[in-house]
Amino acid sequence: MTRHVETLRELREPTRSLRHAIPEAWAGFARLHDAAMAEGEVLSRVKEAAALAMAVVKGCDGCIAYHAKAAARAGATPGEVAEMLGVALLMDGGTASVYGPRAWEAFGEFSGSTAGASSWRDVAPALVEVDHHLGEEAAGAATGAGGKRAATAG
Repeated sequence: MTRHVETLRELREPTRSLRHAIPEAWAGFARLHDAAMAEGEVLSRVKEAAALAMAVVKGCDGCIAYHAKAAARAGATPGEVAEMLGVALLMDGGTASVYGPRAWEAFGEFSGSTAGASSWRDVAPALVEVDHHLGEEAAGAATGAGGKRAATAG
């Protein structure tokens, strides 16, 4: 058994117990989940890939396991998931560089794809371009109009 399947297994009983302790609140959450993830203008597989990226930003291993499994079941492609994880990396930086690979591995585990076996940088080459672009922006902010480095206090 792999670790993301194990995460879901570990959560099964405490989740069941809490669901029984707060049935109305849990039922409301379930209705919200169903409404938010229903097919609409945005396909469910894309919504699940987006939820997986949000789980990365939240740093929630249980959420990562759940939404990686749901994304795989909904038919999200490795490319869709990789691009969403690239957005998480853009928006969250360092934390996403830890949880993004976990999510990628989890998606590979649940989808049966080789996603988790591939290098994070190899699968999301757009990240190299993002790194380069952000580096140029930072350099531009540190230089004046004449291309000389701006004076800094210190």
